Amino acid sequence: MDASASPAAAPDPVPVPGPGLPPAPAPAASRIRRLAAPAGVMAAVVGAFGYVAAVDPNEPGHYPVCPMLRFTGVFCPGCGGLRSAHAFAHGDLAAALGANALAVVGYAVLAVVWLLWTLRASRGRTLRIGLAPGYWWGIGAVLLVFSVVRNLPFGSALAP
Repeated sequence: MDASASPAAAPDPVPVPGPGLPPAPAPAASRIRRLAAPAGVMAAVVGAFGYVAAVDPNEPGHYPVCPMLRFTGVFCPGCGGLRSAHAFAHGDLAAALGANALAVVGYAVLAVVWLLWTLRASRGRTLRIGLAPGYWWGIGAVLLVFSVVRNLPFGSALAP
């Protein structure tokens, strides 16, 4: 009887990837686990857009009023965001841009970030978004300018 055929024989060692070997393919279970977070986030976004699509924010009483608009009469950068999401969910891009153009840009940016996250997760890599402080200041400046312009007479096209 051959020693390799006995039940007590050790299994063949699995080759460990090294400098000259390609990485071992990832098991399917780990790929599913890696894609669980992006899939969960997409499910939540689809659920939120589905709710806003079903419950019209143009009808009063369904959603709370923006506190800044209510108490100061000034449109914040988010004012019109729900109406924009409702129009976007119904495929009316012109109405979505009219309600809150910055929100529509945000939808596109978040879609690209989600896609990159999903692609990197499927390959076993993490997505790190490390923006320098200058970028954060720039985003804040865009939000501030958008808020100021939409409240001025010449920027009334940006008002919800």
